[in-house]
Amino acid sequence: MPPSVDHVRNLVAEYLDRHPTERSSLAGLLSALDTGGDPTSRTTLPGHITCSAVVIDATGRVLHISHRASGMLLTPGGHVDGGDNTLLAAVLREVQEETRIPASCLVLTPEFGRAPIDIDIHDIEARPSKGESAHRHYDFRFVFRLTPDAPELALQEKEVAGAVWLAQDEVRSPTLRAKLSDASLDGAITPVNASAVIHDGQGRYLLHLRDANKPEIWAPGCWDLLGGGREPHDVTLLDTVTRELREEAGLVLADLESYRVDSVIGTDGTRVPVELFTGVWRGDPSELTLTEGVMLSWFRPKQLPYLTMLPPTRALLETHAAEHPAPTAGQPAKTATTVVGAPAGTELHIVGVHLYLEHDGKVLLGLRHPDSAFAGDTWHVLAGHCEYEAATDCLVREAREEGGLVLDPADLELVHTVHTVDKPGDRPRIGLFFRARYWEGEPEVREPDKCVTWEWFGVKELPERVVPYTRVAIEGIRAGRTYTELGWLR
Repeated sequence: MPPSVDHVRNLVAEYLDRHPTERSSLAGLLSALDTGGDPTSRTTLPGHITCSAVVIDATGRVLHISHRASGMLLTPGGHVDGGDNTLLAAVLREVQEETRIPASCLVLTPEFGRAPIDIDIHDIEARPSKGESAHRHYDFRFVFRLTPDAPELALQEKEVAGAVWLAQDEVRSPTLRAKLSDASLDGAITPVNASAVIHDGQGRYLLHLRDANKPEIWAPGCWDLLGGGREPHDVTLLDTVTRELREEAGLVLADLESYRVDSVIGTDGTRVPVELFTGVWRGDPSELTLTEGVMLSWFRPKQLPYLTMLPPTRALLETHAAEHPAPTAGQPAKTATTVVGAPAGTELHIVGVHLYLEHDGKVLLGLRHPDSAFAGDTWHVLAGHCEYEAATDCLVREAREEGGLVLDPADLELVHTVHTVDKPGDRPRIGLFFRARYWEGEPEVREPDKCVTWEWFGVKELPERVVPYTRVAIEGIRAGRTYTELGWLR
């Protein structure tokens, strides 16, 4: 399918935002976009769109090729084919055909991205031998930097007679030469994207499962890092990754550090340099507000080979894990998190509230969704983490949101507390179990991504798969104990 008119119109609008004085010279193109025809078809007259590539090497020179048909020295390019769904796809195909430079050896510039640096207008003489009348080309010129590992030129001999690299002040097209002079583009390749390697300091990595139903996005259906492309208002790539974490997952990390610059192959086939940042976080991914993708979860390096993941991402995480080995059992935990206004050494705790609901000798449990980041396919009481709120208010909220139950804080009684840590160095947790003397409503599944069903179980006939600390708490409640510790080394 050829590029849509809307696609072309958006490129022209972005170009005219940069060069508003050229609107009158592009009046013919703008008129063609309003006629409803295909402006990229070579049969569209009196004019149609072509595409060219401004390929800049490490020294800042621009590639030119000699076309046999015209005898002119031009940048690589040509007409749009029916299979080119964007103008960028068309120019990448032309470069590959004419010079054998693959898209994976071309890098879009931060200055222009997927927008043209120049739209040149030139008249084409009639060629009766090909049945072509005189017409006009609107040539969209896209700029790329050439990667150091690009292959030697292998010219398409049928159409190309030779190639030469010209200094920018020797570029043949006057309009392009002027645009390059204004942009001051050199051959240096700089990152245009930023991603975050987020780990907990104990060997786990936070990964993002991307939507498999959106083939147009990067790595659909794969586990990947959080991050994205630089936007005009981002002063630095640290601004980019900070914004992306906040927008994608509601995650704010204050101590992100630059780790390395890597590269991936983008959705259009070009090389995308990525600056990678690292940060430590020890929270619960299920509590984050995910706005893109399917879910977030923690993984250890040994689990990576079993995930659907692009090989470069897996290799990156394995390298990071080798450089930052997790502490072995028995090692002291890292320095406690600083808590403003608290005594030195204070460690932040995660506070969770739990509903112990008993009826006719049976206790209510919910089966966690198999893909849940916490306790997948395991039975658990209705529970949630405290925000900036009283514990009983939190439980009232969670009961309504998760199970459709109405509670009154005055009817809640604290019956058990669990103080637990999964392993040395993990964030400690305090689990508060409240019994509800009265409630309204019948349990219903309100958050199917977390819980798939509610069932009542005899307190002496609990299912085999129950969250361990929940089982201990239920047993403690039945025995009249009010406190349990789990996971602490003595």
